Amino acid sequence: MYLKNLSQLTPNNIKEESLALRRVSLNALEIALNSVEPEKLIQKNVKIVKDKLIIRNDAFDLSTFSEILVIGGGKASAQMALAIEELLKKYPKINYKGLINIPNSLNIKTHSASSKIKMNLGSHPIPDESGLSGTKMMFNHVENTTTDDLIIFLLSGGGSALLPMPKQNISLADLQATNSLLIASGASIHEINTVRKHLSDIKGGSLAKKVYDSSKATVITLIISDVVGNNLESIASGPTVPDLTTFKDSYDLLEKYQLLNKVPSSVQQLIETGMNDPTLNKPLDIPIYFKKVHNYLIGSVESSVKTISDYLKKLNFVVDYFSNEIVGEAAVFGEELYKLISHKLQDFAEKSKKQKIALVGTGELTVTIKGKGIGGRNQEMLLNFLNDIKDKNIDYNFIIIGVNLDGIEGNSKAMGALVDNVLLAQLIKNNIDFEDYLKNNDSNSFFKSLNSEIITGATGINVNDLLLILIDLHN
Repeated sequence: MYLKNLSQLTPNNIKEESLALRRVSLNALEIALNSVEPEKLIQKNVKIVKDKLIIRNDAFDLSTFSEILVIGGGKASAQMALAIEELLKKYPKINYKGLINIPNSLNIKTHSASSKIKMNLGSHPIPDESGLSGTKMMFNHVENTTTDDLIIFLLSGGGSALLPMPKQNISLADLQATNSLLIASGASIHEINTVRKHLSDIKGGSLAKKVYDSSKATVITLIISDVVGNNLESIASGPTVPDLTTFKDSYDLLEKYQLLNKVPSSVQQLIETGMNDPTLNKPLDIPIYFKKVHNYLIGSVESSVKTISDYLKKLNFVVDYFSNEIVGEAAVFGEELYKLISHKLQDFAEKSKKQKIALVGTGELTVTIKGKGIGGRNQEMLLNFLNDIKDKNIDYNFIIIGVNLDGIEGNSKAMGALVDNVLLAQLIKNNIDFEDYLKNNDSNSFFKSLNSEIITGATGINVNDLLLILIDLHN
């Protein structure tokens, strides 16, 4: 079980109908998490049959390779590596070795010291020296490959921070400062990664170029997506995917978020130089670099949505997957959420006689940080939702959970929070003032004080965020 505070979230002293909705929603969350465990995604999509490595409908003849190098990074890459190693152990005809950069928040006690795939702890979301050291070691391994080798690259969200390799003249400190500014700016992950690519020697197709320049080895990249739309170019900044963005795009984004004069001078100079040089200011999409590169998306939040939809339908809920692109400012989405729910209820009233409704959404919101509180994007969204509805008359039973399936969001220790009639009644009864919490981006302190934060710790899972709304009109 992932949930560490289930008993706190399901006390027996609340109304039976609210308790029932809490149990259903939290069970749905457990099911969602189980469905996208990295080990299961590897086992489902990757197999070795005789001498063939089979991925989806493609087969690679392992007998043609001299050695296998496993490298990668991301929040889900530790479990991916464990699953890949279990496969490779069953094929002793070929030697393998590897190195993976993983978050230092993960518990890897189950990882065997005898493993040939070593794990290096790094920092997320701001890169650190350990992550840089691990990436340099991966580059050394790549430089020692031959054209007859196979590189298996395990990639998931968080890889942008966990695989730092700043370009010449960009220090790690400058990279850290730039990352911090981008994360606090309210920029989308696609926008953040556009800038990151142009400061890096591994991102934006640069790893594919590195392999081509070093050895022309075959590359298989196994990818778990945490980005809206599953754009491979954006996931962990696409190290083995052609990059269609330019230095000019990076410059425009820094200008858009008023960061151009805030980033370190080395960063500004690099981007301006690249933008003004026609030989540099162009996409990295030369086909020959990617001729022996095979990218496979093996997991995304859609797997979770299907699993929980099947579960809820068995409980007689009518399910509407209303959006797979929940993006934008968390506060604004929270303020608009009640209207969305009201419109959906009206639609259902006209089309269906069912009394139990489930609305499911996925995506990734952003927060423009102005205060010094503790919070995360889903908690920020739900806090603004509560502020909007506190004076409204809601005559149906509901529950909303907004969670980051990674297990930790923002600078809090929570994956998200839970909101329902019980919490709303508590707020009204105690006349709780929202202003300071909103002003200071202090959403976690708010939900923590009400025993409504959802705690799992780092899950090792990395897909889009999940928004689940359950409504029961019976009462």
